[in-house]
Amino acid sequence: MTAFLKLDNISKSFGSVTVAENMSYALQRGEALGVIGPNGAGKTSMFNLITGTLSPNSGAVIFDGRDVTRMPAAGRCRAGMARSFQVPQPFSGMTVFENAMIAATQAAGLRGQAAERLCLDVLEQTQMIGKANTLAGGLTLLDRKRLELTRALCAKPKLLLLDEIAGGLTEGECRSLVQTIKDIHAAGTSIIWIEHVVHALLAVVDRLIVIDFGKKIAEGEPAAIMASPQVQEIYLGIEADA
Repeated sequence: MTAFLKLDNISKSFGSVTVAENMSYALQRGEALGVIGPNGAGKTSMFNLITGTLSPNSGAVIFDGRDVTRMPAAGRCRAGMARSFQVPQPFSGMTVFENAMIAATQAAGLRGQAAERLCLDVLEQTQMIGKANTLAGGLTLLDRKRLELTRALCAKPKLLLLDEIAGGLTEGECRSLVQTIKDIHAAGTSIIWIEHVVHALLAVVDRLIVIDFGKKIAEGEPAAIMASPQVQEIYLGIEADA
């Protein structure tokens, strides 16, 4: 089966600091892949390499049958990649709907009623329709996270990349957001999700990879990965022989 997304021996360093070292893995169409690892492991840098805001020193990124390694970020977005950011930074002086419209027009390339219809549909999906006319600068953390998800979905992605979208939320808020992400996945969107809130991740993903110091150190079925002594030592701080 041809992979929907493939990282082929991707490496990236800044002087003596390596953020990706011979990183290789594949994502199948419709799959949800979770990514865990300690702070500074290179997880967000990996997203930057996938989406084109960083260029690798070596290796290739293959997306939907095309080599996009040298394609700029805007081209990858138009090809079907969209992402959320760890710290939501909406246009605070604009409404929720206006923020969504920017993504629909600039990323998805829609105009007029087609853009408006997409935004309204996505706002329903992300439970933000009731706040469409609210200024983004006045939103709670949960709603800023939901708006971040809204903006990504208004780019009409084939591949959705989520960067710690559950971070900082209460248990109830996290459950609510996880259900929304489950629904997005169930509708057929391929997802790669970086997250420290592991129980949220495990409720959605089909497979896990673990990254440490820019290297993939484990990959597989979520329960098996979380039970691995190596993963527990690196990620959870539990001695392997404890």
